[in-house]
Amino acid sequence: MRDNDWFPNDGEENVGQTFQRGAEELQRIPNAVPDQEGLIEGPVLALRDLIIYPNMISPIFIARKRSLLAIEEARKNNQTVIALTQFDAKIDHPEPEDLYQVGVEVAIGNLLTLPDGSNSALVQGRRRVEIVEFTQTEPYAYVQARPVISPKEIDQEMEALMRTVIGMFERCVQLNRSLPEEAYLFALNIDDPGWLADMVASAIAPTVRERQRLLETYDPRMRLKQVSELLANEVDVLELEDKIHSRVQKEVNRNQREMYLREQLKAIQMELGEGDVWTSDLAEIENLIEVANLPEEPYKRALKELNRLSQMPPMSPEVGVIRTYIDWIVDLPWAQKTEDNLDINHAAMVLDQNHYGLPRAKERILEYLAVRSLKPKKPRQPILCFVGAPGTGKTSLGKSIAEALERKFVRLSLGGVRDEAEIRGHRRTYIGALPGRILQTMRRATTLNPLFMLDEIDKLGTDYRGDPASALLEVLDPEQNHTFSDHYLEIPYDLSQVMFITTANTRSTIPWALLDRMEVIEFPGYIEEEKIMIARNFLIPRQLEESGLDADEIHYTESAIKRLIREYTYEAGVRNLEREIGRTYRKIARLKASKKRFPSRVGANALEKYLGPPKYFDMEAERTDEVGVATSLAWTDAGGDISPVEVVLIDGKGTLQITGHVGDVMQESAQAGLSYLKSRAKELNVDSDRFESTDVHVHIPEGAIPKDGPSAGITIATAMISAFTGRSVRKEVGMTGEITLRGRVLPIGGVREKVLAAHRAGLKTVILPKRNQKDLVEIPKKTRGELNVNLVTHIDEVIEIALCPEEEANTTPSRRKKDKSPTKGQVDSAPGQSIQPGA
Repeated sequence: MRDNDWFPNDGEENVGQTFQRGAEELQRIPNAVPDQEGLIEGPVLALRDLIIYPNMISPIFIARKRSLLAIEEARKNNQTVIALTQFDAKIDHPEPEDLYQVGVEVAIGNLLTLPDGSNSALVQGRRRVEIVEFTQTEPYAYVQARPVISPKEIDQEMEALMRTVIGMFERCVQLNRSLPEEAYLFALNIDDPGWLADMVASAIAPTVRERQRLLETYDPRMRLKQVSELLANEVDVLELEDKIHSRVQKEVNRNQREMYLREQLKAIQMELGEGDVWTSDLAEIENLIEVANLPEEPYKRALKELNRLSQMPPMSPEVGVIRTYIDWIVDLPWAQKTEDNLDINHAAMVLDQNHYGLPRAKERILEYLAVRSLKPKKPRQPILCFVGAPGTGKTSLGKSIAEALERKFVRLSLGGVRDEAEIRGHRRTYIGALPGRILQTMRRATTLNPLFMLDEIDKLGTDYRGDPASALLEVLDPEQNHTFSDHYLEIPYDLSQVMFITTANTRSTIPWALLDRMEVIEFPGYIEEEKIMIARNFLIPRQLEESGLDADEIHYTESAIKRLIREYTYEAGVRNLEREIGRTYRKIARLKASKKRFPSRVGANALEKYLGPPKYFDMEAERTDEVGVATSLAWTDAGGDISPVEVVLIDGKGTLQITGHVGDVMQESAQAGLSYLKSRAKELNVDSDRFESTDVHVHIPEGAIPKDGPSAGITIATAMISAFTGRSVRKEVGMTGEITLRGRVLPIGGVREKVLAAHRAGLKTVILPKRNQKDLVEIPKKTRGELNVNLVTHIDEVIEIALCPEEEANTTPSRRKKDKSPTKGQVDSAPGQSIQPGA
């Protein structure tokens, strides 16, 4: 059975008359008479998604054969049936366990046959029944049931509940258009509380489960309370629906009214000859152009485009393109500037406050301010290029410079840019064309003279879309950038008042033409002393604040910072150092947040507790003088380091082998060193025949790390000479320099980092090329005072300093001879110049 409207029609009576006649017929069917045990019997009518309450009359549709047989049997015997609802409406042949155990005794009127072949009948609920036993299941179910008698007494609480239910039902009828007003009038005349609850529940039609729960509630008082809760929820939903409907209707009415008024306004304006809304938009654009204070050329171009726009219909696709173009002209800063703060002392204070070290970059900015303060006729903006390893403070220094000058700071990252249009923009003939990122950033700056940082300029790419680096030539050339031309704008734009600062990790990948337009300032890797000061003054306070700890709660000892730098980080900058400090503080913050004891001091021995075992280990100097082992000073991306060079002689055919993941340049240095040794074999007391029968194996430890460069040339040569002569290399000596076939020592780079690495490793003597003497000014005085720095021009001076005398070496007697007089072909050179400790 399914809940539906009942529309029988015999062709002569209307629906109301048919319904009335059927209801009168139902009254003639008597209730089942209980037996001695108070039980009644009757066939079962299984209902789908339908519950019939007592005193309710409802039409049902009958489609199942079992239900039709049960009804025909009841009609034949003029008796009632027991209506039970299925748990699951999808079951076509329900068994006793598929039915609820509380139902309603119902009377069934005449069966009507519908045009589609199904049957319909009018039913009336009589009383609640509780199933006791199924006495038959085929061909239809037959049960014994016990009628449920509900009390009908009405006290004050019951009266209040009935009034509450009737009041909420009235509100529900008002809000729900599908409920007729007669339903409320019918409820108003019911004086039985149980009947009232059933009638209201039937009208608002909750879920089948809720209706069955009400059917199984025998106490009218509890039933009324449940119905009042259902009514309250229904009223809330209906009020919300009404509110939404009212809002939508109000919005529709308002839109219709506005449309009507606009059409009227348009008609009035046309009658008065004042144009329409499109004319108003054009007037607004013209006003924007006038108040933008544009230079002459952009002003003329904007008016020209506005004139084109005024001649187009408003719905033309070209309107949006022209409107966007005019907006770009108006939005770009053409004359707006900020005044530079030319106070040199203020700038120096800001730079020192935000950054430690970096003297060259700071000095260049102060020089620029000094020149500007003297008011030259047309000061040229410097175009600086900060080159250094990651984490050395290039980008953050640019922000500090902008702060010192009181200029706007804007930044553009060029990493991975491969399209020339990213710099110069697209021409307006392309769909969705826009200016390049240079002008986009200038619009964001809102001033004509910002500090413009071009990050990662060494990572520009090139492909079929052009070369962005070539497009930057005009941007970074002071002779051209006052008339920079963007493909989209097609109007010269003045970039000469912009202070450009570019950053790069290496200058080797920057095109030479672009590099020529910039003033390069090297950002060397921080030395250990600088990292300690940076950690003390900048990193530790910042990480304390970010970790939620107070500045006076945790003290980081200097020994802990040193160990952190040496054993937990390997970098030229300080990013990893800050990360490790932050890791330490976060672990302490966790202890504090957990209300546990936390240390007030972080010492060197406590680092393993917070950060685990050390990740890096410094190379140590040799502990004894050894034959064939010399110490080289190396320069890496993470700073300076020492690297032993080992040479072993093996009986063979005179081949040279070099291992340790070395590059071509270092292999050539080894070849040059061996060739020099062969050319000076007699002077060095080496038998020339040994070269034909001895293989030379050169090894640089840490073979997994790539190594290259000519600076290990004198070290490899010294180790070879030691191996062939048997003279030990002094353990406290470290050296660096390029060697030529004639034995000359050429200059190298990274002197500061190499010397500091030698000092850190415990070396006492350092050998450097004479032409690197100028680089010694960058080495701290304390370090220079504790090292014996020897400046040499020839490999003979290196041998004299680095190798032990022949009489101390464990060699054969033939090699102990020492000929003090120069031989033919020997280069006569003065002893190496030595800078003694304290110099």
